[in-house]
Amino acid sequence: MSVAGYPLSPDPNVEWTGAKRRYDIVKEAVIAIVAVSLLTTLLALLFSSPDSKPVTIAQWAVEAPQDFLATAAAELDGTSGLATYGPPYTHTPGAGQNIIGGISLQRLVGVRIPIDTARAFVLDPLAVPVANDPTLAAALTRYEHAPRAVQQRWATGFANSLAHTQTSGTSVAAGGFGPVPEMLGGLLGMARSGALDAALISTSRFYQTNFTKALLFLADGSYLETVASQQNLLGSQWGMMNETGSYPGQAWLWLYTLWYQVPPFSTSDNADAQIWAIMAILSLALVLIPFIPGVRSIPRWVPIYRWIWRDYYRRASSSP
Repeated sequence: MSVAGYPLSPDPNVEWTGAKRRYDIVKEAVIAIVAVSLLTTLLALLFSSPDSKPVTIAQWAVEAPQDFLATAAAELDGTSGLATYGPPYTHTPGAGQNIIGGISLQRLVGVRIPIDTARAFVLDPLAVPVANDPTLAAALTRYEHAPRAVQQRWATGFANSLAHTQTSGTSVAAGGFGPVPEMLGGLLGMARSGALDAALISTSRFYQTNFTKALLFLADGSYLETVASQQNLLGSQWGMMNETGSYPGQAWLWLYTLWYQVPPFSTSDNADAQIWAIMAILSLALVLIPFIPGVRSIPRWVPIYRWIWRDYYRRASSSP
């Protein structure tokens, strides 16, 4: 007996007397896993990862020591971009991007990740190598015990001097800047060795994966921006949707990045907040389309769907 030309299964109570072939599914699985693992390892050794290597503070200190020192000095005297950024990092009066009419979500949320730039990026990291460097320990102690106004004068004077001098990256010019040259010279050496990268991600927790401070420090300098520009990753280069070594990258982000390319957002200091507000409104409008009178009726007025499904409607209209 058969169904649709195919023989029915034999009675399960009757022993199969036809041909048999041995099949070991475990053996097949092991062979497949081993083969794929070997192939993956071989291809990884030959081609490695297609992504660019991450930018590190050690790389920054070696390739652009002048920029590193200028950034460290700005962190020390409180004039860096992060020190004056405002919420969520610092209590800077009036700082923060406005959406419209002085409304700032940054100020409404407040300081949630407080960062003292001088302590986070210079003073605390230097507390590590001072145990084996009496000169650096004395410089750090002198700075810590000086009045705030004096600290400011030393750091600002050193930062201004860097604009008129060049450093090879192995020494820092001294002057009437108190202990700042010794301190930043020690920080530069620490950065070049890679120790500063580790110090900025070190926390009291078990997992050391918080790169917030390291990324903020890198972003305050111009080195990271230079690297991003070379790879076409700046906002003015549609960088938010690009990938390193790839163009155009995540094309589905075009609507977001589009606003950064047109006035007034392309020249606005509040572009991030304003564009975020625009995208929030557009996203909300998309969600509410079924409830917006007029908009929800557009498919009836412009029946494009009938053209897309024309074969179906042709058959439906011809059927009795």
